[in-house]
Amino acid sequence: MSSNNASYELEASLRQDVGKGASRRLRRTEKVPAVVYGGGKAAASLVMEHKTIAKALENESFYSHILTLKTGPDAEKVILKAVQRHPYKPRIQHVDFQRIRADEKLQMHVPLHFTGGETAPGVKEGGIVSHLSSDVLVSCLPANLPEFITVDISNVALNQTLHLSDITLPAGVELVDLLHNNDKGIISIHVPRIEEEPIETEAPVSAEVPAIAQKGDQEAAGENKEEK
Repeated sequence: MSSNNASYELEASLRQDVGKGASRRLRRTEKVPAVVYGGGKAAASLVMEHKTIAKALENESFYSHILTLKTGPDAEKVILKAVQRHPYKPRIQHVDFQRIRADEKLQMHVPLHFTGGETAPGVKEGGIVSHLSSDVLVSCLPANLPEFITVDISNVALNQTLHLSDITLPAGVELVDLLHNNDKGIISIHVPRIEEEPIETEAPVSAEVPAIAQKGDQEAAGENKEEK
């Protein structure tokens, strides 16, 4: 487990020109339209440098950190809520941020880091590890938000599945799925299934003359008989 003590700062500017046309013009100048909302304040439209936000999004921890969003002299604590990407180009289209308050719980997806796979009994017996979940949705106060959650699988046996309830959580952190009685699996070890290729066999050659051929032969024989 790791607590979220790293710092990310982002620069943004307020914008008044909004709408699809304005957003397209921004993107042509290597800018990214964004929005920040929540925290008891009105939503604000922002503009950011594409290269800055694109580089930040390359870090896994950026998605589960408390961020400092600076707009001129003002700065506020936010979390990343949504990223819209171009369908086929490596371009960020839009980013959503949500303001946070120290006294209000937030919900955030936090990555799972699995350790001990090499020494797991199930792996030693020839099993393979199947990751059923790569992250979990947590609920906690901002000060308790973990950067990631470590799951030790060194004792997992063959054909065993670990569930959300098997995770050791940091203090003050809850799993949203467990609050709704959804104790889903997160990892399992099982023997790999070997699929046998079907054996191709040649179709038997029939000695019988096809009915359509027989009919053709009979018609031909009839024509020859009439000619005689």
